Amino acid sequence: MKKALVHDWYYVNGGAEKVIHSLNNVWDDFDHFALVDFLSETDRDYILKGESVNTSFIQSLPTAKSNHRKFLQLFPYAIEQFDLSSYDLVLSSSASISKGVLTNQNQLHICYCHSPMRYAWDLYHQYLRDSRFNRIKGIYAKRVLHKIRLWDVINSNRVDAFVANSNYIKGRIKKVYNREAHVIYPPVDVDMFRVEETKDNYYFTASRLVPYKKIELIVKAFNNLPEKKLVVAGDGPEYKNIKAMAKTNIELVGFLTEEELKSYLAKARAFVFAAEEDFGIIPVEAQASGTPVIGLGKGGLEETVIDKKTGVLFKQQNIESLIDAIGQFEKLELDPQDIRTNAERFSKKRFEKEILNFVTDSYDRFKNT
Repeated sequence: MKKALVHDWYYVNGGAEKVIHSLNNVWDDFDHFALVDFLSETDRDYILKGESVNTSFIQSLPTAKSNHRKFLQLFPYAIEQFDLSSYDLVLSSSASISKGVLTNQNQLHICYCHSPMRYAWDLYHQYLRDSRFNRIKGIYAKRVLHKIRLWDVINSNRVDAFVANSNYIKGRIKKVYNREAHVIYPPVDVDMFRVEETKDNYYFTASRLVPYKKIELIVKAFNNLPEKKLVVAGDGPEYKNIKAMAKTNIELVGFLTEEELKSYLAKARAFVFAAEEDFGIIPVEAQASGTPVIGLGKGGLEETVIDKKTGVLFKQQNIESLIDAIGQFEKLELDPQDIRTNAERFSKKRFEKEILNFVTDSYDRFKNT
């Protein structure tokens, strides 16, 4: 069986790339495709086992390395230029564009869907607000995203089987594409994390500092709680704005190494998370460290955090609701070992077994029909 693995793009080692890493653990003979590949050699060794990636013409466009997303209007054309006709199995890892590759009736195309492209669908209006386009650019962006939505629905029919990364995303796949999906939770390397029974007196959050992650909301909440310390890890376009508004009880530590992140997660009193995520790997990593999560009770966190047992979920994405959740949390006595046990449901080993079984069974059925 000749296999192709198509990913949207490679430029950071994020949650989707952890899925790619595990897929390469299961099968070591993929040919790799993506719109662009700007990984460091260290990240490539981890994610792709050092393998090269077949990229699109966008790789060579000026400024693509610093901001490939500004070529969004070219993405559909670019992804359709990959000639995958010689492959028996095409596996796409898609939060945006990769599921749009062209296949034929003799090929099985399975899409592991992290989400239908959020900036074109459920985050469309927020994306336009956060981008602060002038009138002309705003009109152009709306037209591009309108055409992208039409193409996105059409190309969903090119997929033979959808795998969703959560029940939340299964529902979005049904809403946007009117397709059913099988749920396999992403891999979380829980064995990398160790439980710290004795916690330090600080709350912790970590994320890329972009608007939809809602770090600003968390900082504003802790600005109203001067007796409680918050540590914020991460970098991104919102860093200066967040640093300027943070009061003295809030410490910004910037980008952390893997070991530094593990240490902060393990020793934190609680991990705070205010975004509506498709799944959310880092809240599971916090729980793998025996650290409870105070998080928004929408999206993937409803499936990974057990309210009042491994953390506290709040329903409204606002300062008052978060402050109330912190107050509720401080009245609880939660067991770090119970929190760790919950995280083990999402292990890397479990993912690799489930995806192997699903793909193998799907391919067998496909060849026998």
